[in-house]
Amino acid sequence: MSGLHRSSSAPLKNGLPPPELLDDLCSRFVLNVPKEDLQSFERILFLVEYAHWFYEDNSVERNPSLKSLNLKEFTSLMFNSCDVLKPYVAHLDDIFKDFTSYKVRVPVTGAIILDETYERCLLVKGWKGSSWSFPRGKKSKDEEDDACAIREVHEETGFDVTALLNKDEYIELIFGQQRVRLYIIAGVKDDTAFAPLTKKEISEIAWHRMDDLLPASGDVISRGSTGLKLYMVAPFLASLKSWILVHKPPISPKPDMPRRAISVWKTKHNSIGGSTIITETQPTKPEPDIHPPDIGPGKSFRNFRFDTSSILQAMETGFSA
Repeated sequence: MSGLHRSSSAPLKNGLPPPELLDDLCSRFVLNVPKEDLQSFERILFLVEYAHWFYEDNSVERNPSLKSLNLKEFTSLMFNSCDVLKPYVAHLDDIFKDFTSYKVRVPVTGAIILDETYERCLLVKGWKGSSWSFPRGKKSKDEEDDACAIREVHEETGFDVTALLNKDEYIELIFGQQRVRLYIIAGVKDDTAFAPLTKKEISEIAWHRMDDLLPASGDVISRGSTGLKLYMVAPFLASLKSWILVHKPPISPKPDMPRRAISVWKTKHNSIGGSTIITETQPTKPEPDIHPPDIGPGKSFRNFRFDTSSILQAMETGFSA
């Protein structure tokens, strides 16, 4: 878009994205969105986060000379590069701090997937960390709990739970200001094919024995009896055990079933130490037309308001050029 400032066509030092790439990301993810998405900083930061996902999943993969950035680094570059964001650079620390606080209040839904014996459940391991958790994710704006669970499980495991999900069968807990609801999806065959549909989000998917997950406490971060690192798993186990006691599994426990966890999908590693997702044919992250939940801005969001007039002016300039 010609209305945006372009300072140089040469790549920046240290592998940082060149101005042309940042301008393109700003135009694609921040400017060309519905007007209502430009009314508050929490929505602007969600759009910047979508741009960050696109940069990491596409730009960096196609051009290894580009540096991988965390969200705060990327946000700083976007605010300093995009003309309509530059007026708020001085407030960026407060804006980003309130955004991270806002995100932990967004409701989360997902699923506890049990095999046909109810002795094992499916867990996923994050891309960078070593902790295992149930497949789950944050709700989008106006999205129903069950729809979010179906979408997130499908993205993280490639498995569609629509036909197996019962809206009344779930376990819901509150962690601080965040509500987490996990639907119980029972009776899934252990030879079901799983593979994430997103890049750089999941590194492994495995069936784990319920008995191996029992920790010494019900903390959010815990370790199972075998030393397995768990995140947001232990608090759900007591209720899950109670549910299993009153529901008969489709098939009886298998005496010959391996005691250890069964890995059903894992990333491949190349010779230079990077990782490559096996399944890469699906969209990587939600596009900006999936809006974040409108729960309410943080304190700094009330003090600073996005100047939408400058955005509309830039868009008009671009379209008329």
